[in-house]
Parts: sequence; structure tokens; C-alpha cells
Amino acid sequence: MNDAAPGFLGVLMLDTRFPRPPGDVGNVQTYARAGIPVRFLTVEGASPRRIVEEADPRLVQPFVDAAVRLAAEGASMITTSCGFLAAYQDVLSRAVPVPVLTSSLLQVRHCAHPGIVTFDAQSLTPQILQAAGVPAGTPVMGVRPGCEFHRRILDNDTVLDLAEAQRNVVEAAVRLVQASPCIESIVLECTNMPPYREAVAAAVGREVHDIETLILKAWRGRPS
Repeated sequence: MNDAAPGFLGVLMLDTRFPRPPGDVGNVQTYARAGIPVRFLTVEGASPRRIVEEADPRLVQPFVDAAVRLAAEGASMITTSCGFLAAYQDVLSRAVPVPVLTSSLLQVRHCAHPGIVTFDAQSLTPQILQAAGVPAGTPVMGVRPGCEFHRRILDNDTVLDLAEAQRNVVEAAVRLVQASPCIESIVLECTNMPPYREAVAAAVGREVHDIETLILKAWRGRPS
């Protein structure tokens, strides 16, 4: 699958080792089931902590270089494996001649009465939200710091209790809706959350969008 022909989806990957079940942006099955050819390119040293908590500016150029490489190799669309890379949306879009979807946050402004579930509410700054075009005042709720989902991914661990991770994400969505009952649709910021989309929707009774739904819509809408 990594030897995709021209016209593939290029995925800029963080340098990670935690488990990625189907639905996760870094699992090849996510794209195989949708018939999307894909190629992954890891940006060395781009750990979850350096991107999420540190927002390390030294990583911008390596991501630009990786995007340019994928475009040169024939990518017709580029995405990333972390929603916080919405901060790079403008610079990456300027660097390559193909559409760039850095984050599921890009679709928030198109959703009806949206709310956001994020990996880390404290680190999801107004600057990142603004870069993604998220309307000011959009409700945001993060998973609880130190929970299974948050701790394993942030520490780039080799194990992840998927059932507990699902409970963590669902619980955050429930808290979001309890705090803002007017929400009609939820966007999952984190690219590791799509495996739990259906469980979230069932728990809160709202439409749920994520990086997978954004990619599928954009890919299917490409000019033929």
C-alpha cells in the first residue's frame, strides 16, 4: 500500500509507536476500506509531546519538506496525523500545489452548532483554532489529562487499552454536550479518535465528524 501510484493520499506522520486501530489516520486499513491509495511519510523526531505540548517551531520546516516530497512523488492530496498541525495549515498549503487537510478542525466552521472534543484542551490554543477557521466561542472539551488515551499517546507508549480509550473519548463528548446542550454536531480533533466515532455518536445522539470523514468527503469531491 505504501507503493501507491500517482494520485495517492499523502499522510504526514508524527514519529510514533502507539497502537493505531482501523479508523486511525495512521492505519492503512482506514484507507483500504475506502479504496483510497495512500502513502505515509514519517517526520523524524516529531513526537506527540513536541507537537501538542511544546508546539516546537523547529518542526515546521521538516513538515514542509515532507509535504513537498509527497507532492513531488505524486500525492494529489495531503493530510497529517495530528489535529494540532492545523497550526501549519497556511504554510503547508503554500508549499505544495495540492490540497492540504492538516486537521479535522478545518470542517468545524461548516458544521451546525458545533462542539469540539480534543486530545488536550489546554494545548488547543486560540491561535490553532483561528488557523483552522474555527468560529470564536466554539465549545471545546478535552479528554481528562492522564487518562489511558491521553497518557499512552502523549508518552508515545507501545500499548493502548482500546476499550478504555474509547471510554475516555466518549466521556469527554458526554461532558461537552452536558456543558453545551445546544451543540448539534461534534468534531473530534484528534486523528486517533475516529475508531470511537460510532460510540461517541451513540452516547450523545449528535452527528460526529473527524479526520476520516473529512478526508473521505474531500477525496470523493476531487475533480475527475
